[in-house]
Amino acid sequence: MSRLYDVMVVGAGPSGSYLAYRLAKLGYRVLVFERHPKVGDAVCCTGIVGKECLDRFPVANNNISVQANSAKFYSPSGESLSLRKDTVQAYVVNRAAFDNELARRAQAEGAEYLMSASVNSLSLLDHRVAADVELEGNTGGFEGRVAVISSGFGGSMPGKLGLGKIGDFVLGAQAQVDINGVDEVEVYMGQSIAPGFFAWLVPTAPGKGLVGLLTRRHPELYINNFLSRLQEQGKIASAEVKCRYGGIPLRPLPKTCRERVVVVGDAAGQVKPTTGGGVYYGMLCADIAADTIHEAFCAKDFSARKLAVYEKRWKQVLAREIQIGYLARRFYEKLSDSQIEQIFDIIRKNRIHEALLDSPDFSFDWHGDSILRVLGNKPLSKTVRGLAKSLLPL
Repeated sequence: MSRLYDVMVVGAGPSGSYLAYRLAKLGYRVLVFERHPKVGDAVCCTGIVGKECLDRFPVANNNISVQANSAKFYSPSGESLSLRKDTVQAYVVNRAAFDNELARRAQAEGAEYLMSASVNSLSLLDHRVAADVELEGNTGGFEGRVAVISSGFGGSMPGKLGLGKIGDFVLGAQAQVDINGVDEVEVYMGQSIAPGFFAWLVPTAPGKGLVGLLTRRHPELYINNFLSRLQEQGKIASAEVKCRYGGIPLRPLPKTCRERVVVVGDAAGQVKPTTGGGVYYGMLCADIAADTIHEAFCAKDFSARKLAVYEKRWKQVLAREIQIGYLARRFYEKLSDSQIEQIFDIIRKNRIHEALLDSPDFSFDWHGDSILRVLGNKPLSKTVRGLAKSLLPL
């Protein structure tokens, strides 16, 4: 007979491990399943997190590689626009080390981790959830009073449990490279580079960096072309590097909970549609999920109605941000290179970027108000309205 845990967590990414840490610290018996041999093994993430994220979750302060207070944006024609503040706005962290530190802290509080453990399915039984798990070539069963799905984007479990499927996503590609003379984040726009999205070059250590991009199709083709371009410019030493690929949700899951089941992080689509970043949003939602699950244990009530408080709370925090970001993303995706250049030129001539940086509510992590503030500029607003009419329906 399998041991009955209080909470089973599927996936040891930042959301899953932070939630495991919170609940284990409260005294619950927590079991975390991770399908890879090591935590952080298959990370495909740039590791840029805002200052606000590390202030609230200071777990990775010892794993900071680079402090960032500036970024350079390149238009399709190669024109550049620099954004710079006197204070640190973001950090580049070692994501594998970040994930490992979160897992270590969860284990220190008593959470158990099973590595190379693939959860094939979750089944709702009377008063518990059963997990069918493939572990070291054998299949076994585990049971918990509550299950949390934090296994990243692309899993089938939410759909099988009646929570629906994420309706929109993008593909990401990234590679570690040797860099030359690049000392700040660089962002590249253009249909030939990353159609509808953007590419990046991010310094992570002296002489080291990450090159990546987002696209809806052919990520291998576009990342190889971009790497070759950077090599020709002398910014990277070689284009012959190993790339990693992954999917990134752009919209939330239709439902993120039901009786005895909660979904957090990328698996729930709790991601910034503007940049694809999900670490901070996922951890915020893990915090909310931990509080909700604790309340459910106190009330001895794991019904869909009780756990629906989680969805209501995280949407109060993030729904507006995600919606504004998604609409902005869909608008940008439809722009041609010449239209991007037009907007780029208006921003530069009217110094809109400088006004945005000087505004007291500017934030690396919260883009909704910044988007609305930028659109409030009269010359840009007029241009965007004209483009929107020609591009509708979005």
